[in-house]
Amino acid sequence: MPLRVAAPNVSPILVVDQAKPVVAAKRRSRTGYILLFPGMTWLAIFFAIPFITLFMTSLQQPVPGKIGKYQAGFELSNYANAMAEYWPQFLRSFIYAGIATLLALVIAFPLAYFIAMKGGRWRPLLLVLVIAPSFASFLLRTYAWRTILSDEGPITSFFNALHLLPDDRILNTGIAVVAGLTYNFLPFMILPLYAAIEKIDPRLIEASSDLYASATTTFRKVTWPLSLPGVVAGTLLTFIPAAGDYINAELLGSTKDRMIGNVIQTNFIEFRDYPTASALSFVLMAVILVLVFTYIRRAGTEELV
Repeated sequence: MPLRVAAPNVSPILVVDQAKPVVAAKRRSRTGYILLFPGMTWLAIFFAIPFITLFMTSLQQPVPGKIGKYQAGFELSNYANAMAEYWPQFLRSFIYAGIATLLALVIAFPLAYFIAMKGGRWRPLLLVLVIAPSFASFLLRTYAWRTILSDEGPITSFFNALHLLPDDRILNTGIAVVAGLTYNFLPFMILPLYAAIEKIDPRLIEASSDLYASATTTFRKVTWPLSLPGVVAGTLLTFIPAAGDYINAELLGSTKDRMIGNVIQTNFIEFRDYPTASALSFVLMAVILVLVFTYIRRAGTEELV
């Protein structure tokens, strides 16, 4: 007697309905890749390719008998020679940028706090005033500081009257370079701090006062921890461009105040020593990248990465 196997009682409509989520998931996956394509293309053209080109240029070797001409090679000694010759400029760049970042933080935090907590209806105007200097050219603003810090200017005369200047001048010294860096990158510190402080619930500060905490304790236990993401973002946005800047050192400092940006600019444009300039640029970028990741992890704000 032959066995009969009953066909499974599966509705065609049910099969179609079960297939719909799979098709929709595939469409969403393709949509994500399509949306990522313009950004990835931009990064490939304007970051990845220049990055690789910079690295390859840093390994080039000079063509014998031809000044300013280089050919493909694998000269790792370019890095050792560049660092051995220009390590003081590297160290000076990080010192100047670090001091400028700390000064910008000290200046920006009270201002950002006042705008966020006390600005009221004047808040938009105050933010415009913070951003307004950036509408002028970076070079023009730095030139203006040459006039402000000139030997006959009121600032230099004031500090000379107090006998606080070792050389009786500010211009063409490291003080002028740090002052220029602090001023030019100050908005990059104020705006992230303002964005972070604005999110703080004022009721938390009121609760701290109700619990008999002093103003110092409230700042240390409430305001500062809650504003830490803005502090980290502001310090990074200030320190990174300040470390690679060369305009302020060129216009406000002397030959003793040259930063690594000045060395890269001189080697690339004047000396046409492209391998050395590329090696210094690559090392600067690598050092800053390591410092950024270390700083973010130590600050406890890994979500910013």
